[in-house]
Amino acid sequence: MYSPDQSKRQLTHPQRVAWLRLIRSSNVGPTTFRQLINKFGTAEEALAVLPELTRRGGSKTSPRITPVEQAEYELEQLNNMGARMVGIGEPDYPHLLQFIHSPPPLISIMGTIRQNDDKAIAIVGARNASAAGHKLTAKLAAELGNAGYVIVSGLARGIDAVAHSSSLKTGTIAVYAGGLDKTYPSENKALAQRILENEGALISEMPLGSTPRAKDFPRRNRLVSGISKGVLVIEAALRSGSLITARLALEQNREVFAVPGSPLDPRANGTNKLIKDGATLVTCADDIVDELATGSHTPNLFMQEAQEFSTEQEFSPEEEQPGTSPQNTSEADRQTLLNALSVTPIAVDELVQAAGLSAATVQTILLELDLAQRIERSSGQLVALK
Repeated sequence: MYSPDQSKRQLTHPQRVAWLRLIRSSNVGPTTFRQLINKFGTAEEALAVLPELTRRGGSKTSPRITPVEQAEYELEQLNNMGARMVGIGEPDYPHLLQFIHSPPPLISIMGTIRQNDDKAIAIVGARNASAAGHKLTAKLAAELGNAGYVIVSGLARGIDAVAHSSSLKTGTIAVYAGGLDKTYPSENKALAQRILENEGALISEMPLGSTPRAKDFPRRNRLVSGISKGVLVIEAALRSGSLITARLALEQNREVFAVPGSPLDPRANGTNKLIKDGATLVTCADDIVDELATGSHTPNLFMQEAQEFSTEQEFSPEEEQPGTSPQNTSEADRQTLLNALSVTPIAVDELVQAAGLSAATVQTILLELDLAQRIERSSGQLVALK
């Protein structure tokens, strides 16, 4: 089983190619990737059984499996632009990120991941931030950097950009919603270059050439919070991406901090609500430093899930064993499980009880349905019919 103490292992080039082929194949996300590796031992074995599993799930079309040449090309292009593809469990993979719900198995990194990356704070907020919001962000980012914290944000306009530019000398990480070759917004290309020149890092889980879409930003936000020990929100409306990041931080067992603002300013409504809901009120950097110093704040909510991701065979190719053949699942069992499912999310353990099937059978059928795009998963091990 994978554990953080084993994080000095390295994927071989063929393993990295196979991992990339699997995660880039249709209907394979981080959760499905982990389940396939755990069940079949290696990415190569998982790729071999993908068509059969998808057919069993009810799909009438074969899955699109990424060709070797396409994966090799992406790795080559990353190398040409000075970036690299890093797998979970490898030294450069951000330490805290591996503990979130469905951590990306592979991320593209350009730049330097500092030794103190596990002492990171995310700063997010309004794109149309006020002058006072800009000033306070610059002050807090600089002070947190001087206290030894790496600043993480999403390279957006407003608060994000100020947070990055104010922590260049002490360390900052920008997380992309698209590919590393698609800086968004384009006006921040110069800032991205300055981050690299100052030994910071740019990170993405998306393929090269991917232009960010609206649905990609919440996905990006889970990485912003996942890399960090806590999230500081400065100016955010009630319906904003910053509040999504704060919610994700809570789901990931991270601390949430917020700067209060005037009730007359819509940009303060979100942060004021966070404070009313229990977020730590912040007026200076010491409020964050002191709060984090009161306990270890070691992420543990998803520790068990992270440790269920077995990469032992992938990191030790000479010890690989033959992959497991797909477990036979009957049509009757599959129909029983479908009858127990609905559009209302249900916990997997409750689903096992409701269906009266073994946990192994339920997990296998859910994997098949997932690959056929008939169910959707959410944090907390919840599943529902689409």
